Amino acid sequence: MSTEPVSRRTWLAGVAAAGATVADASGSADPPKPAFGFCLNTSTVRLPEGQWGKPRPLAELIDIAAKAGYDAIEPWVSEIDEHLKAGGTTKDIRKRVADAGLKVADVIGFAEWVVEDPERRKKGLEVAKRDMGWAAEIGSPRVAAPPVGATGGGSKRDDPKFSQPVLDLVAAADRYRALLDLGKTMGVTPLVELWGHSKTLRRLGEALCVAAECGDGTGAILPDVYHLYKGGSDFAGLGLLAGRAVGIFHLNDYPKIEREKIVDADRVYPGDGVAPLKEVFAALRAMNYAGYVSLELFNREYWKQDPLAVAKTGLAKTRAAAG
Repeated sequence: MSTEPVSRRTWLAGVAAAGATVADASGSADPPKPAFGFCLNTSTVRLPEGQWGKPRPLAELIDIAAKAGYDAIEPWVSEIDEHLKAGGTTKDIRKRVADAGLKVADVIGFAEWVVEDPERRKKGLEVAKRDMGWAAEIGSPRVAAPPVGATGGGSKRDDPKFSQPVLDLVAAADRYRALLDLGKTMGVTPLVELWGHSKTLRRLGEALCVAAECGDGTGAILPDVYHLYKGGSDFAGLGLLAGRAVGIFHLNDYPKIEREKIVDADRVYPGDGVAPLKEVFAALRAMNYAGYVSLELFNREYWKQDPLAVAKTGLAKTRAAAG
């Protein structure tokens, strides 16, 4: 197999081609149905303390994912950090994951890689280097790269420009290329994650533009059902993607709440809301996506319940939604 980098033109051609399905001799469309891997994002089973919940110890989270029957786990860098501060190592995390029969599908990072300020961006790349180093050491080939610090949503800091949005997507693409280059030195791919509440990378097309215009065909994006809705993207846009353009797919559902009012805590189990999940999975199959779908919820009512029961229920409902 060739190891030459894929050109931007070749990558874009793949994206465009993915929108079409292959018809058989009779003219009927019959796209292949690859088996998805099912992953547990650890935010789904937090403790109900504070706005974003209190993370459980990483060893407990690995045990929950394995007992519930998932194929993989998606931890946050904060959980890895807490594990290390408690005297653990990345080596023992990797062993625990392997002994549990799991994979690490992705790590949720929060490095300021896309912000306008050069000094903050430089520091952000240092954080990204640390995060991707941890990811490599525990066996994860990916790290999420959301638009941290550039949401335009304000901050507790005194600087009014702290969360200044990035409106130049070509500039964002150049910054993503720098992040990609850094990741290559560790064998980890950062994923452009769209955030529906942000003024930077809030839509599917914006995330795809950054990945497509970075000049490196090895990049990928991280779509999320909730964020697609929150940010105003039409789910039909998924039909324009090639499977290789998606690094991992975050799955959830949401009730009938206006985009402007819905928040992360409103996320519900797949099938318990109004998201067009049948169309979402049809699009994933049509693009030949065979990666992980990761259940990511922030529902405070679920956090109050037994975490293993929540994980099992989430997996059963995810499988049912996948069809």
